[in-house]
Amino acid sequence: MARAETKIKEGAAPHLEEGEEVLAAMVARPRGWTQASASAGGGLIPGMVGGALGRKKQQQNVEAAETAEFELPNPMALAVTQRRLIAFKIGSPIGLGIGGDVKELVSAVPLSEVDDIKVKRLAVGKTVTVTIRGAEFVLEVGAGANANGVAEAYESAKATA
Repeated sequence: MARAETKIKEGAAPHLEEGEEVLAAMVARPRGWTQASASAGGGLIPGMVGGALGRKKQQQNVEAAETAEFELPNPMALAVTQRRLIAFKIGSPIGLGIGGDVKELVSAVPLSEVDDIKVKRLAVGKTVTVTIRGAEFVLEVGAGANANGVAEAYESAKATA
């Protein structure tokens, strides 16, 4: 298990209901964040087309999540328990297990209201499409994130619920 996932599981404990445990978790951001950040950081044309497109894509995903009444903090940890899909606000992950501490529970929805969680590869990382109450939004995660584990934990928990 990755350090980030272990840290999320440990940090989530005080925010969970009695008898609830995190089955799988990952650090994520609304899709478009990397593109917006890369352009702002001094690409060929800093802050221009790529950054604007990334910010627009990121805003669309944040708004889609809000339609589902699920807030996307940035940065965030997405976790699946036996009962709920949860978004935690975390500190900025620096890497090698540094940073990324769970700060607060921001959103939670019963698994019965989650329609689907799908994972796709994207260059080095992955995208995770989450559908809640018919509203679909996309997250981006790094290559080391346990995105498949989150999707599998969701499927398994929903099947036994």
